[in-house]
Amino acid sequence: MFESLFDVDVGASEAELRAAVERCERLKSQAAAAQARATALWAAKRRAAEQARGVPAARRGKGLASEVALARHDAPVLGNRHLGFATALVEEMPHTLAALECGALSEWRATLIVRESACLSVEHRRALDEELCGDVSRLAGWGNKRVEAEAKTIAARLDAAAIVERSEKAAADCAVTCRPAPNNMVYVTLRLPLTRGVGIYAACKRAADTTFDGRPRGQVMTDTVYERVTGRPADTPVPVALNLVMADTTLAGDDDELGWLDGYGPVPAGFCRTLIGNADDAEAEAEVKATLRRLYRHPTSGQLVAMESRARIFPKGLGMLLQRRDRTCRTPYCDAPIRHHDHATPDRQGGPTSALNGLGECEACNYAKEAPGWTVTTGDVDGAHTADFETPTGAVYRSTAPPLPGPPVRRRLSLLEGRLSIDLVTFDAA
Repeated sequence: MFESLFDVDVGASEAELRAAVERCERLKSQAAAAQARATALWAAKRRAAEQARGVPAARRGKGLASEVALARHDAPVLGNRHLGFATALVEEMPHTLAALECGALSEWRATLIVRESACLSVEHRRALDEELCGDVSRLAGWGNKRVEAEAKTIAARLDAAAIVERSEKAAADCAVTCRPAPNNMVYVTLRLPLTRGVGIYAACKRAADTTFDGRPRGQVMTDTVYERVTGRPADTPVPVALNLVMADTTLAGDDDELGWLDGYGPVPAGFCRTLIGNADDAEAEAEVKATLRRLYRHPTSGQLVAMESRARIFPKGLGMLLQRRDRTCRTPYCDAPIRHHDHATPDRQGGPTSALNGLGECEACNYAKEAPGWTVTTGDVDGAHTADFETPTGAVYRSTAPPLPGPPVRRRLSLLEGRLSIDLVTFDAA
């Protein structure tokens, strides 16, 4: 039955194919509604089981959000959103759930409604739910912005004070994030109060409107941000540390394998060599300090197995090895930056402080796996460091550390193959 449901007839007409696309969209909405029901029921059963075992109310449900995210093959940090979405729909917003089930809403549009009503009391939330989604025919043709705007309007009318309070609390949720962009560029995103954000944009726009030196408008604006944040001209090195890992053969020009830049990801060989050359030139001018550190990868898996370290305290060197080996949080599907160097088998249970038992993890994932029923088992499969995360429901998710950059590994007389880590540290000439 399922095969025929998802089969696509190559001889179908355009009208039939359009109908198939619409049918699949309805199925996605129906699946999202069923997933929400299953998630809410799972949470209710977990709470009941923990209550029966005498678990304190404050600790009930700990780790469940991460389980939900793993089951959805999603980053654990999104688990709370998925869990909250499901609970709100099933327990407080039946009309929105019904609109999702019949395909009048997509999962994202239903999420927008839940998000905009989150600050309301249960009574007001149900009133918004009925007014907005009680008649699903009203939703026909509405896009994401229309759904979000209508939900905001109703919420503000029902409880303006709650909206104001949420805005005030949001100021404490400011953040700066960085993620890769194509062509060796990055996106640096600031989340900050409206007035400040508008002020920053206005200052950049004013700089672009009054600068006539041949630079493109966008470059003037980004250079302005850089100069005002760092206090240095855009073409001057800034005091930061860049951890670049590349093969020694790539540095020598024998191959063009990709390197790896911490906080960014894979970078072309030419960019690596240019970065090293610029650092070398800057060091000669007393603007930059560049150091080399040898890393060793396994001849079969290509993973990091040892490293040269100038640190005399073992935990510091081991922490750096975990940072280089794991790159990002080792929990499956989580790409968050590493914040904790953790024991897979806890120290209190006799777990050794070693590279095999060590994991680089983000803060949230480290705390989540401390919940009852979670176990993490590490291993070595042909030189590949693996970590199996077992959840309280018995599901097992495997994480394997990535290999070091460089050409394909070759069997050598030695069991270890050298690679270079280039640490670029700039500092004030003074």
